[in-house]
Amino acid sequence: MSTPRTIICLLRNDLRLHDNELFHWAQRNADHIVPLYCFDPRHYVGTYNYNLPKTGTFPPALPTGQHQGPQAHAAPQGQQPGGETGETRGGSRGPHKATGLHQYRGFPCRGEFGGTECGETSEGCLCADEGQRSHCWGSTLYHRDDLPFNNMSRLPDVYTQFRKAVESQSRVRPLIPTPEQLKPLPQGLEEGGVPTAEDLEQTEPVTDPRSAFPCTGGESQALARLKHYFWDTNAVAAYKETRNGLIGVDYSTKFSSWLALGCISPRYIYHQIQQYEKERTANQSTYWVIFELLWRDYFKLVGVKYGNRLFQIKGLQDKSVPWKKDMKLFDAWKEGRTGVPFVDANMRELAMTGFMSNRGRQNVASFLTKDLCLDWRMGAEWFEYLLIDHDVCSNYGNWLYSAGIGNDPRENRKFNMIKQGLDYDNNGDYVRQWVPELQGIMGSDVHTPWTLSTASLSHANVCLGETYPAPIVMAPEWSRHANKKPSGAGPSARGKKGPSHTPKQHRDRGIDFYFSKSKNL
Repeated sequence: MSTPRTIICLLRNDLRLHDNELFHWAQRNADHIVPLYCFDPRHYVGTYNYNLPKTGTFPPALPTGQHQGPQAHAAPQGQQPGGETGETRGGSRGPHKATGLHQYRGFPCRGEFGGTECGETSEGCLCADEGQRSHCWGSTLYHRDDLPFNNMSRLPDVYTQFRKAVESQSRVRPLIPTPEQLKPLPQGLEEGGVPTAEDLEQTEPVTDPRSAFPCTGGESQALARLKHYFWDTNAVAAYKETRNGLIGVDYSTKFSSWLALGCISPRYIYHQIQQYEKERTANQSTYWVIFELLWRDYFKLVGVKYGNRLFQIKGLQDKSVPWKKDMKLFDAWKEGRTGVPFVDANMRELAMTGFMSNRGRQNVASFLTKDLCLDWRMGAEWFEYLLIDHDVCSNYGNWLYSAGIGNDPRENRKFNMIKQGLDYDNNGDYVRQWVPELQGIMGSDVHTPWTLSTASLSHANVCLGETYPAPIVMAPEWSRHANKKPSGAGPSARGKKGPSHTPKQHRDRGIDFYFSKSKNL
């Protein structure tokens, strides 16, 4: 009688059953399956350059929500993945010998996969006794083997070139079948628990009713979100027009957090879009969701091509810039005390909820790197600390992009904070929501309180320098817009309508899913 074969499935950013090659392979090759997710303590220490907390209050909410992940889809049918706290190293645990460790194939991302600054390898950190090791390539829309490049060194350094080559020469693979029931755990092995915030030495996140992402983690929640956004509300059909919104849940897909942990497959989103276009409508908005998924792929592959250069101060272009390291300016930025209301509102939303819109991320990044001239890594590490949808390659790739030292064909890109505020929050509702000390200033004047008379400020119960700070920096281009009323061309604070961009124009605007930890699909 042969010995039963046990396979450990080491889960990282693939917390789902649907379209999961790892589980599909294990189902066909094992008698027992042990899904294992490890909360690595190295992910909860300081960041590399400025010793900021690496994982803050909000990011742990989604991986701990993975107890709503693979098993939530299969709990009535099969088993739940065990949770362990500790480094992903060492041999199989307990009296059971595993015949193999099988892992989702990753990318060279800090704290996640190979080529990282913390020394993890893409070969996996757990080794099975007398066993074997296998990998699956996952998390991208297009499989690496299907790309029209012989190797990653030939990956284009301009997104548009990459997109055109992939769209014309590659295909998205079909979905991998979802197992009806996972093979059981070995006899005597119990399901593991999921650590609490206290176990991870984190504080429990406080829910803020103003949040644009009032969602929880897990595969079931991710699939429910897609159903809501596509099929229940048809919001996807207006995505291109609303994606720059600032208030509310449905101005963008909000898939980024679930994509970051693999609770939803990008291929699943793609095939749902194909079905939606056949059954409902096909337009620029439905294409734009795919366009953003492809941006996400691109940043992943840029991480493969450049490895640790993604985190280095000179960036991908090996470009020396005299960045400042003024901690007082940085503290004002991260705490929302710059005196520039549009910047402060976005930074406070991030601090209170772990989320920020794509439009906000682009603006606060430009403000830090171009107006304050601070080391871009300060901003990238602060985003890494707080963003609930943190994706390493997208976060650092976009910060490099904003700083002008990444995949960026244009020089000296800089956002005008006043014009942006007037274009995308023309009534000032978003600013007043997150900067309550300015609630007495009506309309678009809230974006430039320093231009108001003493009497107007007094009437609004605002005293610059006391109840709200004066601007820590003044850019000369702001004066062109400070006293102008919004034209109405931009979207309202609720993101109903906004400017439209062609793919070529949008190329230099970053991605909506993932400015990060995702821009924000």
